[in-house]
Amino acid sequence: MQFLKEKTEFNFMGRRKIATVFSALLLLTAIASLAIQGLNFGIDFTGGTMIELAYEEEADLSSIRTQLKEGNFKDAIVQNFGSVHEVLIRLPISGDKNLSELSNQVVDALQADHNTAIDVRRVEFVGPQVGEELTEQGGLAMLYALIGILIYVAFRFEYRFAIGSVVALVHDVLITLGIFSVFQFEFDLTVLAAILAIIGYSLNDTIVVFDRIRETFLRMRKGSPEEIVNRALNDTLSRTIMTSVTTLLVVMSLFIFGGEVIHAFSIALMLGIVIGTYSSIYIASNTVLAMGVSKADLMPPEKAEGADINEDGSQV
Repeated sequence: MQFLKEKTEFNFMGRRKIATVFSALLLLTAIASLAIQGLNFGIDFTGGTMIELAYEEEADLSSIRTQLKEGNFKDAIVQNFGSVHEVLIRLPISGDKNLSELSNQVVDALQADHNTAIDVRRVEFVGPQVGEELTEQGGLAMLYALIGILIYVAFRFEYRFAIGSVVALVHDVLITLGIFSVFQFEFDLTVLAAILAIIGYSLNDTIVVFDRIRETFLRMRKGSPEEIVNRALNDTLSRTIMTSVTTLLVVMSLFIFGGEVIHAFSIALMLGIVIGTYSSIYIASNTVLAMGVSKADLMPPEKAEGADINEDGSQV
């Protein structure tokens, strides 16, 4: 990454129209998918039963899935949980069966062809009412986060920057949700936590970029707003790339070594890092330019003749 040590001159804003069209297509696809087929909600939201089993030897997930299908558990979701010896089985809501009967039937189906020792570690049931409450509260959590961020940025920056940051956040969340909808990745509470983390990551990246844009507007005496924003983006490019790459490496490690339980969580974070970095450059900055920001908008108010200044910078 030798180029990161040099002064770059990439014309980011010269391609902002292409980026706008690209983002618009992604957003339309995401909204259409969410409207037509929705999200593939996990048991956390839809309700169902989770059964944790432990095997003496390494569990063969494909064999377990086959045995469960033969035992009339066709909708069962099977994955490793913690280690290769532990298995988590998720079942949708099933009639009037109680937890004890259901777990016994699952174990019987898995032991039908083999006398493998299976230890039932945990059986939990999530009712449909609880799932509805989690869905509602999860949506409210994202809404409250966006409102709080809007209030913070409105005080932190000039209003054009506040609007640009919120547009970027909505862009990131919608596209991430849209990808989960298109590919029908399971959406559970861990993914919801990842979405909230994406909001924080994207906002942090956007604020760093906006700070540099504001400083560059005040520092450069000549140049159009597009040229000034380009200079600011190039000045923050090394920081942006290094932050994104190092964060991606950590999340990729979670995806590879963390097990299937947090795969969806890791996917959401990886998508959020890539989309958040892109939106800080091409969505947030582009929005500010489109709203006509200028150097005059960022200049501090002039001191009135004869007015005294308090320690905090305000006029008496």
